[in-house]
Amino acid sequence: MNNYKLTIQYDGTNYSGWQIQNNASTVQQCIADAIRVIIREDVNLIGSGRTDAGVHALGQVANFRYGKELDLYKFQYSLNSILPNDISVTQMDKVDESFHSRFDAKKRSYIYLFTTLKNPFYQKYSFMFPQIKKINFEYLNGLSKALIGNHDFTSFSRKNDEQENKFCNVDEIFWRKGKDVSIFFISADRFLHGMVRTIIGTILNAAEKKYNSEYLIDVLNKKDRTEADESVPAKGLFLYKVRY
Repeated sequence: MNNYKLTIQYDGTNYSGWQIQNNASTVQQCIADAIRVIIREDVNLIGSGRTDAGVHALGQVANFRYGKELDLYKFQYSLNSILPNDISVTQMDKVDESFHSRFDAKKRSYIYLFTTLKNPFYQKYSFMFPQIKKINFEYLNGLSKALIGNHDFTSFSRKNDEQENKFCNVDEIFWRKGKDVSIFFISADRFLHGMVRTIIGTILNAAEKKYNSEYLIDVLNKKDRTEADESVPAKGLFLYKVRY
């Protein structure tokens, strides 16, 4: 059986996330439907992980298996011709039959964009948060280090998250300040639903209230979503890269 790997970018504004859902428009369903148009059969399109409603991707990865040999260039061109303008397959590769885009992923990274001024070109892809100009980014980075390592992130996941294993190993986390656009970056072996946006909201709240890193450690240890703070909006979040 041939196994094909897709690298995908998408604007998540008009979708209810990556994963197929009943009575909702999703990125996974849109791509699977486009593939069916070309090869005239259904495939099991496996994504590296879910992204929530409104979240974007610069480097989502998916794979599907198909009995016939495909011309990669021609298939990718045809697929992009069918897909809407807010979804693009940027690369297509034939990989080992055993490759699994979700289970073989070693590391996933996300970025989040903040803007300080109203800008029509950033409106869909960033969170306008002028207050960030007043926050010391060295302080933000110092606070964030408390989350590095293998921790139970129950406090930062949705209450209805059905995953039993809530441990994630965060290996890198930092903030970078720009003139008009600032960036938050986080990398881990896996993420829980809503985890990144809740982490960002909680760190920002801690910084504004001048809490120290012990506050974040305490939130972690309580394993209770009500102990963390409000999530930031989805529109500023991008799945940046998946590493294998």
